[in-house]
Amino acid sequence: MDGILPLWKERGMTSHDCVFKLRKILKMKKIGHGGTLDPDVDGVLPICVGKGTKVIEYLQDSGKIYEGEITLGYSTTTEDASGDTVEQKTVTEPLTEAQIDEAMAAFVGTITQIPPMYSAVKVNGKRLYEYARAGEEVERPKRQAEIYSFQRVSEPTFNQEAGTQTWRFQVSCGKGTYVRTLAVDLGAALGYPAHMSDLTRLASGGFSAGQATTLAQVQQLMEEDRMAEILQPIETAVKDFPRIDLSDALWLKVKNGQLMPTKELGLAAMPDELVALFYQDKLVSLYAEHPQRNGWLKPSKVIRNE
Repeated sequence: MDGILPLWKERGMTSHDCVFKLRKILKMKKIGHGGTLDPDVDGVLPICVGKGTKVIEYLQDSGKIYEGEITLGYSTTTEDASGDTVEQKTVTEPLTEAQIDEAMAAFVGTITQIPPMYSAVKVNGKRLYEYARAGEEVERPKRQAEIYSFQRVSEPTFNQEAGTQTWRFQVSCGKGTYVRTLAVDLGAALGYPAHMSDLTRLASGGFSAGQATTLAQVQQLMEEDRMAEILQPIETAVKDFPRIDLSDALWLKVKNGQLMPTKELGLAAMPDELVALFYQDKLVSLYAEHPQRNGWLKPSKVIRNE
């Protein structure tokens, strides 16, 4: 069994939990996920099966869409609803929709983020959440993130008794974006401590919520021998890559991992990204520019050679 399974991860499970359960359901070990989701977050989690595990990194590089909720009035240790309160500032006068929308629009584009302490980013060989659990502070590296759109999708709700203001948002973003941190930074721009009080991933790896299947549904389809209905082809992961269809003669060279000149592959110039090589409509290899030989490409990753 080879391919990509768009899974709907339910809340209360880690991404690794999903992989562990799927190994039992599908009765195979070669399974990996294409992008971690926190236990408190539900949504689309691409799962790579069999030879599909060879394209995990390309799914992780793709953009993602989330819908969530931001709450102004207090911040937490984890930057989401599961953490302990660290700072409070009562919202006495609710912000207007215009104020909120203007602040959100300022985050569209390339932004700089400092990863949360409760994250898997490594500093000096240890993950940040390990420092956080030990009560240790450490300097966190700044990272660039791409925000393609960031919009409010509900009317703001003002809770005078709690001293908070809440609204829902939708964000389309690039690889490595911390939506929790986006919520915190937006709150700071509006003058309040804030946290991300809810989050769902609507799309990831080119797959949307409508394509995703729960673990229970996967179990049933497996029992009914109907996995072909939900398993997406490996080729989906490279649908945006430049594609070259190989002749029989070229396939014999590519399957043996030979270096290839651009002209022989029908390329007018050296591509600045990976090239997906197909044979008989199947992805067989990914080639990249050779670092030493001008005008030649070398195998970057072999997907199939039989």
